[in-house]
Amino acid sequence: MYSWLVFIHAVSAMVSIGPFFVLIPMLRRLKTADGDLLHSYLDSFRFVVRLSKHAGHVLVASGLLLMWLGSWPWTTPWIFGTFVVLFASLLFMARAFSPTIRKLREPEHDRQALLRKLSRSLYLYLFVLFVMLWLMIMKPMIW
Repeated sequence: MYSWLVFIHAVSAMVSIGPFFVLIPMLRRLKTADGDLLHSYLDSFRFVVRLSKHAGHVLVASGLLLMWLGSWPWTTPWIFGTFVVLFASLLFMARAFSPTIRKLREPEHDRQALLRKLSRSLYLYLFVLFVMLWLMIMKPMIW
């Protein structure tokens, strides 16, 4: 049972991180896309954000079960650090992508400024996800 939970946990981590890499080349195409093509790119962004959120639910649930079954205490530095970064990323994700994507759909907007914001959000979120991944894999004893 425990090994299956580790597998589910690892796969949900891959699903929550991996699709964001597809968005990197799409950012360049968004600069010139118009009409239906623009909307399909924005729909892809929205889909990746939703997929990441749902995979994150599985990730957190399987992580909590692994903690419980493995008798890992909350005070373990890498677990505590992962949850701190996780809650920060949830607040960040809620404000970083959806409002910007909504504004890009409106005809009166500064597309270049919004794309810079979207790009910055994408790279910052990937960094945050990699920090969590580093904490879970390396399990550093911070204190």
